Amino acid sequence: MKTYTGGCHCGAVRYEVELDLFAPVLECNCSHCQAKGMLLSFTDASNFKLISGEDALTEYRFNTEKIEHLFCKKCGVQAFGRGHKKDGSPTVAVNVRSIDDVDIATLKRMPVDGKSF
Repeated sequence: MKTYTGGCHCGAVRYEVELDLFAPVLECNCSHCQAKGMLLSFTDASNFKLISGEDALTEYRFNTEKIEHLFCKKCGVQAFGRGHKKDGSPTVAVNVRSIDDVDIATLKRMPVDGKSF
C-alpha cells in the first residue's frame, strides 16, 4: 500500500488515499464506467481523506442506487465514489485516472462484466 494524492481536473476536489496499485485495477464494462473510461481501485473508507471540495461534489446514482458516484460540479470529473462492502463496511472506489502522476500503462487491469450486474 502506498499513499497517493489526486483530484478532479479543475482542482476543486482533492484527496489523499492509501492504495495497492500493484494489485489489478478494475476495468468495468457497465454503461457508466465504459462511457467514462474508468479504472477503479477499492479501499477501506478509513484509507481515504477528502482534502478539499466536499462542497464542489454532486452525486449520481443508478441501477441499485447503492453507490454514490461523486463528481465535481465545475469540471465533471468523477474522481471517486462511496459505497459499502457486502459486510456493510464503508468503501471508496477511486478512479485511478484521477491520481496524480500515475502511469496508467503500467497498471494491471482486470476486466469486470458490470453489464451483467
